[in-house]
Amino acid sequence: MNVLLIYPLFPKSFWSFEKTLELIGRKAMLPPLGLITVAAILPQTWDFRLRDRNVEAISEADWDWAELIILSGMIVQKGDLLDQVREAKRRGKKVAVGGPYATALSHEVEAAGADYMVLDEGEITAPMLVAALEQGVESGKFRATEKPDVTSTPIPRFDLLDLEAYSEMAVQFSRGCPFQCEFCDIIVLYGRKPRTKEPEQIIAELESLYELGWRRSIFMVDDNFIGNKRNVKRMLRVLIPWMEERGYPFTLSTEASVDLAKDQELLDLMTAAGFGAVFLGIETPDEDSLAVTKKFQNTRDPLSDSVHKIISSGIRVMAGFIIGFDGEKTGAGQRIVDFVEKTTIPTAIYSMLQALPDTALWHRLEKEGRLRGESANINQTTLMNFVPTRPLAEIAREYVDGFMQLYDPLCFLERTYRHYRILGAAPCHAERRRKAKGKPKGKQSVDWRGLQALAIICWRQGVVRKTRLRFWVYLAQMLIHNRGGVPSYLGVCAQIEHFLEYRESVKQNIEAQLEEFLAAEAAYPETDVLPQPEVAAVPEAIAS
Repeated sequence: MNVLLIYPLFPKSFWSFEKTLELIGRKAMLPPLGLITVAAILPQTWDFRLRDRNVEAISEADWDWAELIILSGMIVQKGDLLDQVREAKRRGKKVAVGGPYATALSHEVEAAGADYMVLDEGEITAPMLVAALEQGVESGKFRATEKPDVTSTPIPRFDLLDLEAYSEMAVQFSRGCPFQCEFCDIIVLYGRKPRTKEPEQIIAELESLYELGWRRSIFMVDDNFIGNKRNVKRMLRVLIPWMEERGYPFTLSTEASVDLAKDQELLDLMTAAGFGAVFLGIETPDEDSLAVTKKFQNTRDPLSDSVHKIISSGIRVMAGFIIGFDGEKTGAGQRIVDFVEKTTIPTAIYSMLQALPDTALWHRLEKEGRLRGESANINQTTLMNFVPTRPLAEIAREYVDGFMQLYDPLCFLERTYRHYRILGAAPCHAERRRKAKGKPKGKQSVDWRGLQALAIICWRQGVVRKTRLRFWVYLAQMLIHNRGGVPSYLGVCAQIEHFLEYRESVKQNIEAQLEEFLAAEAAYPETDVLPQPEVAAVPEAIAS
């Protein structure tokens, strides 16, 4: 069987980082881990080709070669995924689709013409597809009645990837999250009982990447890395000596809940294993909103203290924030901005609340008659897909104003600098520097692309923009106080090259949709249907 694995395009989003990736010569942030895991589950007598459309186009030779097309993607990728299903069917190919989007909204994929719906988790449903194909079954929908034991999950087919195309690599340790946040679809897709791989599995996956020559960042894509703290600690105690023996070939990052701050032993194990960054779902500093959405884990300790504890332990914090919760009071957007500034979080993903299919929020709003459609678009450039409890126009304007403030180049630079000064004082970094003293340095090749990126950053942020004075002052202070953190610091500084353009896209799209909404509301006061216009183009020159 010749199997063509297709990963759909991502639209421009907070995480797409096009301009930042251009600087370092990469084409995408992360690879399609789900597809290469499915490739490892399917019969290894089959031949596979992977075409990540964020990296390369599908050629006529690829289409001609393929006997079966397999696609997977998230809701945000739905537009291109459906286009590729239709294109495959136009060419007379059999098509199988799985992943989060197909699992949540299978009727949309079926309507596009998919033959096989391989839903839920592939360890259970991919073998069902194989059996159906062997029996000559022409179509089918395969569902799991239980959650798979991920200790049986094989090493993903990393060899199918063009490693040079990606900024970071993806590895998964666990699935599921123990919490009950109303808006989150992770517990719907993967359950509330975190399932973890064995430490030896993670080591085998990292060893595979090491043998393939990977030496850059690895993102542990768990939705809550610390959902099962006992098993995480077991894994970290095995990972630490493996990383030490190889001279820390990777830098690691992940996603976790804020209660990470309450476990210093876990923080110390993570930094000892090479974890340098974590993404936290903070959502809002408003405790009433956190209670409404059942994110109780964020109300047990002062959020700002928790963030500072993680940073001062040596782990850079990225965080997610949401505006538009029920019962939210005026000024929520500015309170988020003030919290981000206070806690020095450089990378703060900021969105209006969206109701995702089959979540507790979705079902509650459906019961209350407040949903505005049968689907969802979770990009940051669309209005909310339900009727909020305060005026939509007020929420949208606070959102746009907050986005513009957060990614003002000078504000972003100052936050990043203050963040790295706290990081630099962390005991784990002082210990790492002590161990590194006196060790002979191996021969290193010149990273010309990195030098070019550095030159562009220095020119744009140190000469052209209003950051010109602070950029050099902060860089000098970093060289004095946190020399080892300078490469990472400059890497985060480079993110503004993406955000400067993206915030204009957010502003244009939200304001255009809001204007259309208000006009429709004035003409037809009884309607609450939101417009869904095409994403507006943003001039290339904005970033400079």
